[in-house]
Amino acid sequence: MMRQPGRHFLQIPGPSSVPDRILNAISRQVIDHRGPDFAELGTRVLEGLKTVFKTESNVFVFPASGTGAWEAALVNVLSPGDKVLMYETGHFATLWKSMAQRLGLNAQFIHGNWRGGADPDKIEEALREDTTSEIKAVCVVHNETSTGSVSDILSVRKAIDNAGHSALLMVDSISGLASIDYQHDEWGVDVTVSGSQKGFMLPPGLSFNAVSKKSLMANKVAKLQRSYWDWGDMIGPNKSGYFPYTPATNLLYGLVESIDMLHEEGLENVFSRHSRHGVTTRQAVRAWGLEVLCSEQGAESGVLTAVMLPKGHSADAFREKALTEFGISLGNGLSKVSDKVFRIGHLGDFNDLMLMATLSGVELGLESAHVPYNRGGVQVALEQLKTSET
Repeated sequence: MMRQPGRHFLQIPGPSSVPDRILNAISRQVIDHRGPDFAELGTRVLEGLKTVFKTESNVFVFPASGTGAWEAALVNVLSPGDKVLMYETGHFATLWKSMAQRLGLNAQFIHGNWRGGADPDKIEEALREDTTSEIKAVCVVHNETSTGSVSDILSVRKAIDNAGHSALLMVDSISGLASIDYQHDEWGVDVTVSGSQKGFMLPPGLSFNAVSKKSLMANKVAKLQRSYWDWGDMIGPNKSGYFPYTPATNLLYGLVESIDMLHEEGLENVFSRHSRHGVTTRQAVRAWGLEVLCSEQGAESGVLTAVMLPKGHSADAFREKALTEFGISLGNGLSKVSDKVFRIGHLGDFNDLMLMATLSGVELGLESAHVPYNRGGVQVALEQLKTSET
């Protein structure tokens, strides 16, 4: 294959590009994970994660993708046959539901249209109908990576409280955490699931469970089988910075660096930057005459934008053109929206100039793939960035 000069733009909605500073941290020599130096590293990781999740409680770290953290969340607080209420916000909410069923749970799915976040009113209605408290947990995806929609987690918490229900609140914020505002304690979340490869700017390989006191109590009576994922095995070693098995040492080096970088920028600034880039991208998309998949105003994500192509045009063919001719990787449509949607990632270590290059690559790709569009989306984005606050 002929070499393509210049930088490749990885603009999928995760894994996000890894900054050199984190790559350098990861490249350090491996240390003894039972020695005193590791205790310092482990403690920095575990305490630092609390500041990003905004929690005073435990955050458990597993060498796994976010899928592992999904399973850890479920098996640590639930028993075979337990009913869980889950909301269909998109592909990843559907996968989490399928996992729950495979684990022997009774997953009650509130169906959605993939164009917005979870509806707290529908959740409250389902919980009010559950007069015998059979539902043991409510599971919601915070930032649905397949659609570019965000669920209002605090409103879901209020829905549970308004219904007077005892169900645990479990949230997937794999692609939301460290990119858009998230408050584990303040929002009353019992288990938050996340991973290393999105807002944390690391390669895939680390997954997280932030837990509440209530979920730790549920852990003591939960009957789903678990071994590798057991929080109980973590608590003791974690108190002194260690893990019950060999951890992903070099990814932990990178995680410490990531947490430092997030705080050096300031979490509120990180959230503001992502929001601003989301607004700018959506304005460009609409100027092109294309439709944003998330149609619920106020639920649009700052992490990514999912874009619908006109009927009769292949999103995958467009993505292939953009990749081969302009060196930009864009996210594909998943399951229900396969070949109908492409996704622009604007997360992680990302700035205004990178966004403009990304949108330029998209516009060039639309032209090359003969997708009907209005020229000038990039110019609209440029004007938006000039006038919006940094």
